[in-house]
Amino acid sequence: MDLQRSLSADTAGDVRLKDRITFALSNLPRLFSCHICGKTFRQRGNLMIHLRIHTGERPYSCTMCEKTFSQSSHLLGHMRSHRGEKPHQCDHCGKCFSESSSLKLHKVIHTGERPHSCQLCGKTFIKRSNLLRHMRTHTGEKPYVCETCGERFTLSTSLKSHNAIHTGEKPYHCKTCGKMFRQSHHLLFHMKTHNQIHTGERPYSCKTCGKSFNQSGNLMAHQRIHTGERPYSCTTCGKTFSQGSNLLSHMRCHTGEKPHVCETCGERFTTSGSLKIHTTSHTGERPHPCQACGKTFTTRCNLLRHMRMHTGEKPYPFACSTCGKKFYQIYLLKYHERTHTGEKPYSCKICAKKFRCSDSLLVHMRIHTGEKPYGCKTCGKRFICTSNLKSHTRIHTGERPHSCKTCGKSFTQRGSLTVHMRTHTGEKLYSCKACGKRFCQSGTLLIHMRTHTGEKRYSCKICEKNFTQSSHLLRHTRTHTDEKSS
Repeated sequence: MDLQRSLSADTAGDVRLKDRITFALSNLPRLFSCHICGKTFRQRGNLMIHLRIHTGERPYSCTMCEKTFSQSSHLLGHMRSHRGEKPHQCDHCGKCFSESSSLKLHKVIHTGERPHSCQLCGKTFIKRSNLLRHMRTHTGEKPYVCETCGERFTLSTSLKSHNAIHTGEKPYHCKTCGKMFRQSHHLLFHMKTHNQIHTGERPYSCKTCGKSFNQSGNLMAHQRIHTGERPYSCTTCGKTFSQGSNLLSHMRCHTGEKPHVCETCGERFTTSGSLKIHTTSHTGERPHPCQACGKTFTTRCNLLRHMRMHTGEKPYPFACSTCGKKFYQIYLLKYHERTHTGEKPYSCKICAKKFRCSDSLLVHMRIHTGEKPYGCKTCGKRFICTSNLKSHTRIHTGERPHSCKTCGKSFTQRGSLTVHMRTHTGEKLYSCKACGKRFCQSGTLLIHMRTHTGEKRYSCKICEKNFTQSSHLLRHTRTHTDEKSS
């Protein structure tokens, strides 16, 4: 009996000792800390994995698509996407996933749970990593730096993609067609649709115009042309877009970011497409020829626009109910309708001038900022918009592509031709509210209005005499030069 009590006491003592040891171990300090960001870990292995976030090291690669991973567990989960293996099933809807983490994220669709919230703006996120990434929009932190040009990025993946611009490296290639890609997820996306891409199959067709696509996502984006839906809006200027990628490219107009660099002249661009078009100015390449007349173009859209001259086709399904003018996209029709209604929803915060579309407001703002991003390669003169540069360039080339079918007179700008045509039709759209006199140009009406207001904005610097028109001032100035010459 005494022996049994003794054994029980010893056993109870061992349990208490074990509890004390467990408690002590659980409260030991985290011994392994990251020398870059200071984060601490209990195990050295976890620290080594964490360091790959800073170094960008991804030692585990997929043998099928060459995508790389920082952890072997991530590679194992990824391999299931190739095998089609999806062992994790949702209890609510039955959808299956290759990884348990993907299932966990999916379940919040049913629960609506977004447990990670931003303390500054209140926005909530499903994953903590998404919250951390979002916080950089408030702090402006860009921890990843390009060693070549010094540009900074918020994500390591963005830096990796950017580096390929300098090296020209495209390490990921399709084993079926040999196409090369800079980023692994571009290859993965290509591989998922490779049967349609390689065979030319386009199973998704638009019910409105019949155009077909190899991906349902592309069809959905295309249909917004007909519906006019533009769900992505710029928080800075309010401009809307049909695709999220277009909004991201547009945001660079405000941030000034131009990540795409020409290797020949060093000029920078906001989109890879703009860089590709610019590159043809060095190579002289015009890869899109017209089958009817042989004329070549740098972009396919310019070729399609040109082809309408031969076919006479005007595939514009949206017509203005006021004047009958037709448009290919409904948002262009909406912009046009404002010419009849007079609606100008976009206003300048500096001078309060109003505009029908956000593009016009963006160009106008450069008048206040003095920004002239477009330069003439011949004489160096700079302009606030590409259309002005294009018109100016014709001074050097002598090109006058817009000709009148009635008298044959040609012009450098389409707008000048439109105004000229009114001399043949007798059309006078602009009328004076004071006397009712009508004019074919808005500029002529503005000059006429000064006869009522008495405004004389042009002043002679020699005798300070004032004039209503610049041409009258120019004529007057010659009287001073003639007197000096005599």
